[in-house]
Amino acid sequence: MSIAKERKAIDAALDEYRKQLDIIPDELFDVTPPNGGWSFAEVYSHIMQATLGSSIALERCTHGNCEPTKKGINWEGRILLLLGKFPPVKTTVPNTVSDKMAANKISKEDAKNLIIKCRKRVDTTMPLIAGSSPANKYKHPRLGMLNAKQWFKFIRIHLQHHLKQLDRIKNKFSAAK
Repeated sequence: MSIAKERKAIDAALDEYRKQLDIIPDELFDVTPPNGGWSFAEVYSHIMQATLGSSIALERCTHGNCEPTKKGINWEGRILLLLGKFPPVKTTVPNTVSDKMAANKISKEDAKNLIIKCRKRVDTTMPLIAGSSPANKYKHPRLGMLNAKQWFKFIRIHLQHHLKQLDRIKNKFSAAK
C-alpha cells in the first residue's frame, strides 16, 4: 500500500474512533466489560498513546535521529506488515510498553483530544516519510527495527486492530443484558 493509501486508511480509522465516541453510552465508557478485559476508555487510552509513540519513532527515523542499522524487522513484524493486519491470535501488550504507557480509564473528552493530537502528528510526519532513509530504523518493542514507512504502516494496522476490540467490548455488554 502506498503512503497516500495508508494515510487515507489512518484517517478513516481515526474518523471511526471519533464516531464511536458519540455511539458508546457515557455510562459504559469506563466500565470494565462483563467477563473482564479493557473498558472502552482503556482501549482509547492505549491506542492513542501507542499512535503518538509510534509517530515519534517514525519522526526520529525521518530526521535520522536514530542509529542507521542493517538490523530489520523480526519474523513477527514481517508477518504483520505482509498481512497488513494482526494475526487472529490473542496478544498482550509487551511489559516494556505497558510499563511506560499504561492503559488508563480516560474520559471521552480526553479521548477526543488524543484523536486530535494523533491527527496532527500524522499531518506533520506523513510528508517526511518519502525523503527518509530506509536505513534509519527505530526499535519496536515486539516487531524489531522499523523504518519510517514501516512505522506508518504499523500505525494503520494497529488502529484498525483495536477498532475490532471496540466491537468485542460492545458484544460483551450486549450479551450480558
